[in-house]
Amino acid sequence: MTPHSPSARDADLALAAEIAANAGRIAMAHFGKSPARWDKADGSPVCAADMAVNDYLKGVITAARPDDGWLSEESADSAARLERRRVWVIDPIDGTRDFLRGRTGWAVSVALVEAGTVVAAVLNAPAQDRLYAASVGRGATLNGKRLAVSGLATLEGVRLPIDQPNLTAAFWPSPWPGTAVAKPNSLALRMAMLAADEADAWLEGRSIAEWDVAAASLILAEAGGVLTDRHGAALAFNQPQPVIHGIAAATPALHGEVLARLDHALKAFAARRRGLAA
Repeated sequence: MTPHSPSARDADLALAAEIAANAGRIAMAHFGKSPARWDKADGSPVCAADMAVNDYLKGVITAARPDDGWLSEESADSAARLERRRVWVIDPIDGTRDFLRGRTGWAVSVALVEAGTVVAAVLNAPAQDRLYAASVGRGATLNGKRLAVSGLATLEGVRLPIDQPNLTAAFWPSPWPGTAVAKPNSLALRMAMLAADEADAWLEGRSIAEWDVAAASLILAEAGGVLTDRHGAALAFNQPQPVIHGIAAATPALHGEVLARLDHALKAFAARRRGLAA
């Protein structure tokens, strides 16, 4: 069985699905029970559930795929991963704030990266009873049902997982002619909403960690969505600095306009900062 054979891909996806499901059960055992929590150096929260899920996933992957590398939000990074052909990119609980608030907008994110590209991905949102999965070139599913983006061709009626006031914020070239829909704390779940035809576009100007979007990026792409960083470049993973420089994600017909609107907003922010510094 070669690393790129269909049977190998099936085995990778099956492993990702199995461990993401198990990890979801571990997380649910803590959900709504006020697990111990603390803040990391950047001010973001982490809790006992994050660490329990991280420890489980690392233990299983290390045993099952000893030649593969590891990159996780809740593990110290190591340059050794850069020497590995295959690397697992993990967010044990993406959306910890929602998890701690007892809300459902969090997920376990498991992605396998080869040569900078995500080839297998699972996103498990157990509090929503949703398990998304994708394998490169073989489509994406939600609870076993094939996914496809909406195909919206114009901005009119666009659905975005953002706060309602941001639809008409001054930094856009014009108000969004659509609606704000649910905005889970998990960035991965916002992207998955596009894949599931529950939103049509999502954009983020800030740089974000690879583990936040690795699994969701493949799920969205395999559902027919288009996504790039804020500069319009394809996403690349397992980089020396594991950071994605913003996201523009949309249906194919909308991506260019979404990217242009993000660029306009970022330039407006930059001009405002220059004005404040003057």
